[in-house]
Amino acid sequence: MKPIRTFNVVPSLPGPLEGLRRLAYNLRWSWNHDTIELFRRLDRELWEEVGHNPVLLLGRIDQARLEAAAADAGFLAHLERALADLERYLSGELTWFTRAGGRRQGTLVAYFSAEFGLTESISVFAGGLGILAGDHLKSASDLGVPLVGVGLLYQQGYFRQYLNEAGWQQERYEDNDFHTLPLTLERGPDGKPLAVEVAYPGRAVRAQVWRVQIGRVPLYLLDANLEVNRPEDRDLTDQLYGGDPEMRLKQEILLGVGGYRALEALGLNPNPPVYHLNEGHAAFVALERIRRLMRSEDLSFAEAREAASAGLVFTTHTPVPAGHDHFPPELLGRYLGEYARELGLSLEGLLALGRKNPADGRETFGMTTLALKLAAHSNGVSRLHGQVTRRTWRELWPGVPEEEIPIGHVTNGVHFQSWISLEMNQLYERYLGPSWREEPADRALWQGVYSIPDEELWRTHERRRLQGQLSRRGASEAELEAARGVLDPEALTIGFARRFTGYKRATLILSDPQRLARLLNDPAHPVQLIFAGKAHPRDEEGKRLVQRVAELARQPAFARRLVFLEDYDMAVARALVQGADVWLNTPRRPLEASGTSGMKAMANGALNLSTLDGWWDEAWQGADPDEPIGWAIGRGEDYPDPALQDRLEAEALYGLLEQDVVPAFYERPGGLPRRWLARMKASIATLAPRYNTHRVVREYTQRCYLVGAERFRALAETGWGRARALAAWKERLQAAWPQVRVEAVKADLEGDLRVGQALDVWAWVSLGPLTPEEVRVEVYLGRLDPGGELAQAGATAMRPVEAKGPGRHLFQAEAVPCQMSGLHGLTVRVLPQHPDLPVPFLPGLIAWAGPESVAQQTSG
Repeated sequence: MKPIRTFNVVPSLPGPLEGLRRLAYNLRWSWNHDTIELFRRLDRELWEEVGHNPVLLLGRIDQARLEAAAADAGFLAHLERALADLERYLSGELTWFTRAGGRRQGTLVAYFSAEFGLTESISVFAGGLGILAGDHLKSASDLGVPLVGVGLLYQQGYFRQYLNEAGWQQERYEDNDFHTLPLTLERGPDGKPLAVEVAYPGRAVRAQVWRVQIGRVPLYLLDANLEVNRPEDRDLTDQLYGGDPEMRLKQEILLGVGGYRALEALGLNPNPPVYHLNEGHAAFVALERIRRLMRSEDLSFAEAREAASAGLVFTTHTPVPAGHDHFPPELLGRYLGEYARELGLSLEGLLALGRKNPADGRETFGMTTLALKLAAHSNGVSRLHGQVTRRTWRELWPGVPEEEIPIGHVTNGVHFQSWISLEMNQLYERYLGPSWREEPADRALWQGVYSIPDEELWRTHERRRLQGQLSRRGASEAELEAARGVLDPEALTIGFARRFTGYKRATLILSDPQRLARLLNDPAHPVQLIFAGKAHPRDEEGKRLVQRVAELARQPAFARRLVFLEDYDMAVARALVQGADVWLNTPRRPLEASGTSGMKAMANGALNLSTLDGWWDEAWQGADPDEPIGWAIGRGEDYPDPALQDRLEAEALYGLLEQDVVPAFYERPGGLPRRWLARMKASIATLAPRYNTHRVVREYTQRCYLVGAERFRALAETGWGRARALAAWKERLQAAWPQVRVEAVKADLEGDLRVGQALDVWAWVSLGPLTPEEVRVEVYLGRLDPGGELAQAGATAMRPVEAKGPGRHLFQAEAVPCQMSGLHGLTVRVLPQHPDLPVPFLPGLIAWAGPESVAQQTSG
């Protein structure tokens, strides 16, 4: 039966408790232990039952309890303290961003992501990508960076997991009730819900806008489940990563195009000069920004593209091909054919933006390709991932050396306050001081870890045992019963929790069950192994891995030492990273982009045991060998045979556990594991200053946001004169480039050179109609690899010294140094040069000297 009217009923709070509503609707409570404890005081059992959702807690709690709290002087004092702390936080003027001078820039950043992991009670995330996005927003709030988030509000979100009798993963979807979540429906001046429209074939789809307040940062989420939409369009924001390619395309159009329009409807556009795309799902926002600039500023597509790209930042998170969205050309034509015409493009012109090879009419349209072609700044999420990403996408920059492809890296981090236990928080407060929360990237601050007495650190660590953490997060009675029967508070606890998919190799440690059983069941040195994680609903291989763990856990040899926790979510993750002694990570190198669960465990005092992939590769290589911070499985070898790699690294893993990890944990002179505690302190002191999202957001702000905002404003000067001039110059450059060539090269080489000795190089270059000021001519010199290719090479700029006729110029580089011994080579290259180019490499525009260019003597 349909109602004739709908209305929302809000919790009724006694006057003295009205401040609870303000606390509940600002997610700063999710990383503030004192505020969480305030809500727990109302009803601890109900707090767990409602999934740590304070809005639902206030709606369900017995009114008598509220009345009792309103008369409790202690509770009211606690409430007053929490409110005062929130007000101080929100009104704080001396944030890092203010101190760094950012406020003068007038920067506003719009951060787009398909998922956001903020708290377990708001199910709009699937895994690491969403958790990273949520932590990014929290750190932006802490640092005072003016940022807004944009995403989709899913009716069912990601699935809930349970295992059947055979141990096979089953999925259950539950509807979110937005009115009982810490969400606010945005309204227009007329009081009606704020909504935007996006065109789909034959109709328009409307989506209303909800806001989640995350400290100082608002997150706007679009919801298409409206009666004015067709039933199939109401399902558009039903499930995260659900449906077929057409559904994914519809969602990504809504995210990018609709998200931009939502900011416009909120009065925030065209103010954000910077747009940060967290993975390719949001790449259509770049096209919508171009379209709006074309309309509002009377720019051509090429001119608007230069303006929009200047402030566009793109982060890719996966080296795995399946992680990048591709759509068939006919699907793009059906959904974006008219949109292409609004951009002044043919359909083929639009498709070319998403293709590695635009001439291939059969190639699919790639969202990552689109983002890489349009963004002024692109990056991976670890040093190794940056290298892999440059290799993967080198086709977009033909002729550019792999190490110079304009894709950098900003290594991921985590928001410590969201993940550390109450006990570790108190320990850091005592020995690092309160500034650790505001300046976790300060390396000197973390040296205070070494002043923590071993006895106190170990007591804190023991109180963090997993059974207690599960109880706090509201584990089911079945899970608690399993914990009571399985989890030994004195045993070495190894945690493994992440998405179950083939390359993450969850079962690597299970590859020799007999050897593992002996290790786990050693009566003097017991070990327990805790697994958690979900496989994607369509990932059959991942589901088989889950089943393998579940089956082994039921065998008598493992019944008291191995457990799989169902329905992995933020609460389970928090319990595991706070309760584990060792964090295990076994991805097949180099397929892990970054990985952040080990960072969360590290901040809680756990030690990492991992293959050298993702973040651990650079963390391990950058650590002091005299102060061990954990363990590395292998040495970062590359194996052409995955099966061989698995066998060798499983053997290395068992060897480390048997010979180093377990003995170190149980070596306790004087009753304490001194060697283990030394590793814990070294791990925290070395890694915590680096692998936190405060450092990440600061890095993005300094390297990308402020630079992008300044570049965008510069192109807008004098009626977008610089944007128009840059687009016109690029058009002229493209037409002239076929005439650019290096005719001859001469170097003053006679015999062998000594290390440190320099040489002079001359090059005769034909530029056609271009001037020497429009190009950069460089000597490219370095050692040769066994294949005769230049490696470890560097570029030295050459200066024009003489015109040699129409379009022909002589360039010279003086005193080019040779820094290393060995067989060397050199060549000369020509690149475009313009003061408004964000990077020196434009696709297809690089001219290298060929073998015919070598000249020992020339008359000029």
